[in-house]
Amino acid sequence: MASPTGAAGPPGRILVLLDGSRLSRAALAAAADIAGREGREVLGVFVEEDNLLRSAAYPFTREVGGTSGERRPMDRILLEQRLSRLAERARSALTELEAQRGFPCDLSVIRGHVVDEVLALARPQDLLVLGRSGWSEAIGMRLGSTARGLMHQAPGVVLLWCETRKPVQRVVVLLNDHDDANERALLAAQSVCRHRQQPVTVVVPAGDGLTASKLADLKAATAVFGKGCRLRQLASMGAATVARVLREEGASQLVISRQSALFCQPGIEPLLLALNLPVTVTP
Repeated sequence: MASPTGAAGPPGRILVLLDGSRLSRAALAAAADIAGREGREVLGVFVEEDNLLRSAAYPFTREVGGTSGERRPMDRILLEQRLSRLAERARSALTELEAQRGFPCDLSVIRGHVVDEVLALARPQDLLVLGRSGWSEAIGMRLGSTARGLMHQAPGVVLLWCETRKPVQRVVVLLNDHDDANERALLAAQSVCRHRQQPVTVVVPAGDGLTASKLADLKAATAVFGKGCRLRQLASMGAATVARVLREEGASQLVISRQSALFCQPGIEPLLLALNLPVTVTP
């Protein structure tokens, strides 16, 4: 396996999915930090959900107030006005960010299905940042399903952001039997911990596939993380075992490849949604 210090080509854009929610604003702040460190362009993406607008056209459609709990008719015209205001707020936030930080920012406003429209915009070299889960306070759209769809289908790296009070501790990287996927995961971990000097724990599946030669290659590849790097072998990469290891390591961020055996298990989505830490998903 090649060293993660190898050239990975020029950095792409940072795409941030904005919807007016608290989590999307936190995701924008995280994207701004990354853009400032890496000199990337930030592209905000605001999708006017077509299914929601179509539903509002039916006279029997009702919405439930997030605070009051009251049911009321959903008015398409009022909904479009609300979406327009949210898009303008997103544009203002990006304009302010560009003025403060000096890197280019833009906003793409699209009407359609969120996952489809974001996938049409994203390129393999782009980093996609979005709130990990939650409900938009403004329009009641659930971001959890969007996060799940994009983490499985995006062509590049996806950062599922969440607000956490955990102290900055260790980045935990889950590897697998695919050398190319492992290299991409290690590169992503290097990017995560570079500016904060976070220590890294690399977790690999133990078994017949982990030969002495492969283990030596892994140790050489992870040397870039310094003396604080730990390499752990797990006989089982099940969701419960991984959750325990994350607690033991004091994980403040998880890096996992879509090619990981754990990522393909039925328990991965509940695990990722239950974790109170940011998750980086690599191809």
